[in-house]
Amino acid sequence: MNDTVRRPPPPIPLTVITGFLGAGKSTLLNRLLKDPALADTVVIINEFGEIGLDHLLVEQADGDMLLMSSGCLCCTIRGDLISTLEDLLKRRDNNRMTPFKRVVIETTGLADPAPVLHTIMYHPYLLMRFRLDGVVTLVDSVNGASTLDAHEEAVKQAAVADRIVLTKTDMAEGGAQAESLRARLNALNPGAVILDAAKGEATAEALLNLGLFDSETKIPDVKRWLNSEAFHDHGHDHHHHHHHGHDHHHHHHDHDAQDPHDVNRHDARIRAFCLESDKLMPKSGFDLFLNLLREAHGPHLLRVKGIIGLDDEPDRPVVIHGVQHVFHPPVSLDHWPNAERRTRIVFILQDMEPKFVEGLWQAFTGGVAPDQADRTALTNNPLKPETGGLLS
Repeated sequence: MNDTVRRPPPPIPLTVITGFLGAGKSTLLNRLLKDPALADTVVIINEFGEIGLDHLLVEQADGDMLLMSSGCLCCTIRGDLISTLEDLLKRRDNNRMTPFKRVVIETTGLADPAPVLHTIMYHPYLLMRFRLDGVVTLVDSVNGASTLDAHEEAVKQAAVADRIVLTKTDMAEGGAQAESLRARLNALNPGAVILDAAKGEATAEALLNLGLFDSETKIPDVKRWLNSEAFHDHGHDHHHHHHHGHDHHHHHHDHDAQDPHDVNRHDARIRAFCLESDKLMPKSGFDLFLNLLREAHGPHLLRVKGIIGLDDEPDRPVVIHGVQHVFHPPVSLDHWPNAERRTRIVFILQDMEPKFVEGLWQAFTGGVAPDQADRTALTNNPLKPETGGLLS
C-alpha cells in the first residue's frame, strides 16, 4: 500500500526583465544565456523580431518554441501569458520537454510590468508552481533621462525593480551624465541595486536568486530581498521625515523637497520609503491591515514587500509581497533571518503619501483597530492632507 501523497514539485523561480525600447535587453539576454547558470531555462519573449537571439537558435521545436544552443528553450507569448505558462507546465509534467529549472520573461519595452507580476502572484495554479525571483530593469544611459521624462512606463519599470542595469555607460557623454542618471534612479528606487553593464556587473550571479525562495537551500535571504539598509544609506543627500522613538522610525524619499528642475513630474509622483517598527502587529488585525491598504489605494501601491512580526507567534515573522491590488499569500518563516527582530516594510507608492500607511500601521499596532468611522475616513477621503492620502 502506497501512502505517499503526491506533492507539487518545488516552485520554479521566475525572473522578469523589463526596460524601455532600446535599453539593451537583447544584448543582456544574449550574454546571460551563455552562462551555465541559465541552462535548463525557458525564456519567454513577445516577438522574436524584437530580440536578437538568432545566433542562439538551433531548431524549431514545436509551434512557437525554439531550442537554443545554450540549453534553454525560447517561446513567444501566444496572446496570453497565463496560457503560455500553463502550456509549458503541462509539457514539463507530461515529459514532453526537458524539465526546466527557471523561467525568464522579457516584457515589451512599452509595457507596465505590473500585469506580468499580477499573473505570477494572483493565478492560483501559477502561484503554486512559480515564485517571482526578481524584477530586473534596464535603463539606457544615453537616452535614459529623456525617456524617464517622456514616458511614465519607464519610471514605473525603474520604480518596481530589484536590480537596475545601466547600459551604454561607455557611450554616455562623460561621467557626469551617467552619474546624474544614477542619482535620479537611486532617488526613485533606493532599494534597487544599480549595476553597470559596461563594467561587467550585470552577471547571472548578480541578477538571479534575488527572491525569498531558493529551491536548493530553502533559506530565505530577506536582507538581500528587501535591501532596506539602502534607505538608511540614502539619507545623506535626500530629505527625510524621521520619527524617532522606541517604537518605530521611517525613512522617506520626498522628491518635492528637491529643486523642481531636478526631478521630472513623473518621478515626483513616486514615494519610496521603509516603515520600521519594534511593535508587533496583532494577528487579528493583520488581514484587515492588508485589506485596507489594498482596497483603499491598491492601484497606488507599485510594490510592497516586507517582513512583519505578529503577536501570536513573535518568533515566526510573516513575509508579505504585493504589486498594486494583488498580494502574494503571506508566508510564515521558521525564524527571524537575523538578530534584528523588527518589522521592515518597503513601499514604492505612486500618487500617495506615506502618512496614510504610517497612520494605518499606528492604528493597528497601537492595540485598537480603526472603527467603521475611521475606516471610512481612511478609504473615502484620500485627498485630505491630514489623512496622508493622495497627492493633490
